[in-house]
Amino acid sequence: MSIINAGVEAPHFEGIDQNGQHVDLKSLKGSKVVLYFYPKDSTPGCTAEACDLRDNYQLLISKGYKVVGVSPDNESSHKKFADKYELPFPLLPDPDKKIIEAYGVWGPKKFLGKSYEGVLRTTFIISEDGIIEEVIGKVDTKNHTQQIIK
Repeated sequence: MSIINAGVEAPHFEGIDQNGQHVDLKSLKGSKVVLYFYPKDSTPGCTAEACDLRDNYQLLISKGYKVVGVSPDNESSHKKFADKYELPFPLLPDPDKKIIEAYGVWGPKKFLGKSYEGVLRTTFIISEDGIIEEVIGKVDTKNHTQQIIK
């Protein structure tokens, strides 16, 4: 499986976020979408990334972006994570990895010398008409907003 490239139509996604709200790509058309994939709620890198997006949320909104996070965690985990860090954007659970695999962000990783399969931290910037404009594969978790709006 390989990561989807810029210039192609974004695969459709949908799910129920941490607040029980339905979120899908169709309903976001007309806005730019920051679709970010992260490995796990409440881990250091994922928390830094989510908090950077939270701290710059009004700036992103003012530039026409909608932010959606996706990880394999369940709705309950997302709810605790979003509540603890006051995250103002939807987090979609993807335990069956349908969205993750559609975007090609499941693959080999290494940690402490061990190889395993997991979510490849990646962000897709999707245009108002549903085309992937940019793929950010080397995410700077503490300065992610700057990578998005550069």
